[in-house]
Amino acid sequence: MMGKFIFITGGVVSSLGKGIAAASIGKLLEARGLKAAMIKCDPYLNVDPGTMNPFQHGEVYVTDDGAEADLDLGHYERFTNIHVSRDSNITTGKIYYSVITKERRGDYLGKTVQIIPHITDEIKRDIMKASRDSKADVTIVEIGGTVGDIESLPFLEAIRQMRWELGEHSAIDIHVTLLPYIKAAGEQKTKPTQHSVGRLREIGIIPDILLCRTERPISKEQREKIALFCNVEKEAVVEASDVEHIYEVPLSLKEQGLDDLILKRLNIKRADKGLSNWKRYVVDRLKNPKHEIKIAVVGKYISLPDAYKSIYEALVHGGIANNTKVNIHKVDSEDLEKGKSLDPFLADAQGILIPGGFGERGIEGKIAAVQYAREKRIPFFGICLGMQVATIEFARHVCGLKEANSTEFNKSTAVPIISLLEEQKHIKHLGATMRLGLYTCKLIKDSKSFQAYQQESINERHRHRYEFNNEFRKTLEAKGFVFAGQYPQKGLVEIIEIKDHPWFVACQFHPEFQSKPDKAHPLFREFIRAALKRVNK
Repeated sequence: MMGKFIFITGGVVSSLGKGIAAASIGKLLEARGLKAAMIKCDPYLNVDPGTMNPFQHGEVYVTDDGAEADLDLGHYERFTNIHVSRDSNITTGKIYYSVITKERRGDYLGKTVQIIPHITDEIKRDIMKASRDSKADVTIVEIGGTVGDIESLPFLEAIRQMRWELGEHSAIDIHVTLLPYIKAAGEQKTKPTQHSVGRLREIGIIPDILLCRTERPISKEQREKIALFCNVEKEAVVEASDVEHIYEVPLSLKEQGLDDLILKRLNIKRADKGLSNWKRYVVDRLKNPKHEIKIAVVGKYISLPDAYKSIYEALVHGGIANNTKVNIHKVDSEDLEKGKSLDPFLADAQGILIPGGFGERGIEGKIAAVQYAREKRIPFFGICLGMQVATIEFARHVCGLKEANSTEFNKSTAVPIISLLEEQKHIKHLGATMRLGLYTCKLIKDSKSFQAYQQESINERHRHRYEFNNEFRKTLEAKGFVFAGQYPQKGLVEIIEIKDHPWFVACQFHPEFQSKPDKAHPLFREFIRAALKRVNK
């Protein structure tokens, strides 16, 4: 049997938190014993965000099956037990690419190919396939962008059609909107919400539930006004108020009975398992930590918070696991290249983390930060590019290989410590051609990484082109460099450590993609634990 659907749209302004709302709804459904699936529809023409600059798109999230996807998929996995895949992110580019390919093959038998029905049919087909393959009871479909955007119209038309094709109690529409408070007037305004719902109704979508983002409580009068003008029941006007931590959102929505409302609209009856564990082991620890530390994140996209979204969240998760508040100190790596002391940037940090990235800009600053952490014996965690710069730093300053570099930054370097894989050297198209998705890593037992995982074989997600050059392995090992993990099929280095350091671990993969607030990733958990020891010295 086909499962049921929840379509989530947004209006008034962007950045209202549709992704958090969708993920929170997924959490609520799981607490009612339902299996949920989640899909993000993005209206941009890129096939995926893989070739987009982080300043344009923010973080590129990677799935087990190697898809480069929207960062909202990270929220879906962090809040729920859902495993997203390449089918969980549908873009305009992907849809048009498929339709045009079919047209060139002659699949449409000479018909004129149009937005309706061909594009909308393709969108519906992809949504239905993802839902069917997941065997979910309820599939949550988030439509990116804002109602009124031209590029979102085909997706909105597709879900309009689906709603009526599926029939009564098979699908509902939830609209996330804004109730701004005008300080000068001293009033909360409902007009933007009315206009947004009006635009939806113009294209045939009548929302069942309104999630109203607001800084202040909604009064009884305002709730009645919204219900009257937007043609929804009063109980369906749900207050989505600002909270201190995003992981409080499921609790806030549950307090207002959103899960009961959804199940009623979908004609589903399930017992309530509650969210007591989520409150106890996530929210309560976030709000009442026993300890506090500062972690310096040295990156090149620091000015855009979403560029390192999963990194920041995984640090928070590591803090939850250690009952510790993690204060993140964001350091632009280019600021460390100005020839001045690094002390003002890093001296008061209990841990230093260097995340992934691409290109030469800011690299020398990252290398300087690695040297600082190594020499000052500050717990260090390198991820992807962070592992590569850690390797370059060790080669230069410990092994005496002063020209050590990556061929990404200097193609003609005499000491290519980091270089392209052989199969990457002839690739011309950049989209979806990196080493992507889940790969196995074998750990050596006498390592901090093994102590963290407590198992010899692990599986982690990757997104990179360049690897450690094994020609230099013995040279680095002789000076105390530890190759703690490798991909056994090709002998590729996955994790490096340094002997005689409190905690110096760097990995080629992206562990942040598998961390959850109620199950911190082992490496983030142990990194925070090591940083906490530095505080308690």
